[in-house]
Amino acid sequence: MSQVAAGGNGRSGAVRFTGTREELLGIMVRGYLGMLPTLGLYRFWMVTAKRRFYWSHTEIDGDTLEYTGSAMQLLVGFMMAVVVFVPIYAFLFFLSTQSREWALVGYAAIGLVFWFLIGYAIYRTRDFRLSRTLWRGIRFDQRGSALGYAIRRFLWSALMVLTLGAVYPFMAGNLWRYRYGHTWFGDRPFGFTGSWRTVAGAYYAIYAVAIVMVGAILFDLVGRRDYYTRANGSIVPNAPVVLLGLVLFGFLLFGVYFYRGREISRMFSSVRIGDATVTVTVRGRAMFAQSVVYVLGMAGAVIVFAILLGVVIGSIVSPLGGNGHAPQTAEVARILQGSLVNLALLVIGYLALLATFATLAEIVMGFGYWKLVAREAQISNVESLKTVRAGAEDKSLVGEGIASALNLGSY
Repeated sequence: MSQVAAGGNGRSGAVRFTGTREELLGIMVRGYLGMLPTLGLYRFWMVTAKRRFYWSHTEIDGDTLEYTGSAMQLLVGFMMAVVVFVPIYAFLFFLSTQSREWALVGYAAIGLVFWFLIGYAIYRTRDFRLSRTLWRGIRFDQRGSALGYAIRRFLWSALMVLTLGAVYPFMAGNLWRYRYGHTWFGDRPFGFTGSWRTVAGAYYAIYAVAIVMVGAILFDLVGRRDYYTRANGSIVPNAPVVLLGLVLFGFLLFGVYFYRGREISRMFSSVRIGDATVTVTVRGRAMFAQSVVYVLGMAGAVIVFAILLGVVIGSIVSPLGGNGHAPQTAEVARILQGSLVNLALLVIGYLALLATFATLAEIVMGFGYWKLVAREAQISNVESLKTVRAGAEDKSLVGEGIASALNLGSY
């Protein structure tokens, strides 16, 4: 569970995660079954149950985390956030009655507003979750300004677009520093020693190779003329261009996971809690393997639901085949729409598919990510945290507000 750090930096406390996917699956199934009679409102109880599962199964130096938030807090925050979105959706309805040009401008403006609100919501939800998280009876806290974070994130996003992603390490370093520079554990402030240099090497290596490969493809497209045109008039690139495009796709796919693992490991390992230091190691290949399992699971779910849907529709429209001709699309649609039972079955099937996708995402990706981070985490000089004094709960926070309305976050 714990050991003496090699560098003489005091005792090192290990982080362990003891939860199982089977237990999480039971929470998800009960949650989605509860959403049906409550028209989706039960999701706040499901989210609360999930968090208590993750928190209570995460041990730091032998003591588990504790989540004290309630479903009613999330529900009240959601209801308050709805007030914010009413004028936005009213404006969207107004845009639908305008000319195409004005509608496009309005939709673009609404998109920017939503992007800004997402940044605000990310910080607020982090604030709420930390304020309801305890370890050894001491509460975490997120200070700083959600509005200030949203402005930073929005401006960095604009620079990302203008520079084609070249400023990402600067953005990552700045936002990580802002989040952890305003995080507290009781009366002990967090610190962050990382910067853009922490992840720049890996990022720019991948970025440079991608630029060279894209340039090679564009050069080939411009310089060559040995394409052929199909009967429908479409121009098909030659084999070298297709091969290079596939190589680029594969490189970017593996590069993203390699970099993501490097960023998570190095940035988390730059976090300090007073004199205690955090060390985390997450492998990109492990995250890639989880994504493969998730994609295969979704494909399997689609196939199963397609088969079931075919069987149901076949049993419904089979009487049409008795008159000697194949059923037409209009006839099938008329029969499906003519019965509330048939329509209800289709709606339930659609909702069940969405719930299956969300459950797969949670038990494969969400669970997997949490376990990967916890499995290799260590806190050096953990004894220094025994002198931390507890702080009061931030009762001014009522739920997660906009984050609940936007359904942000896995945990």
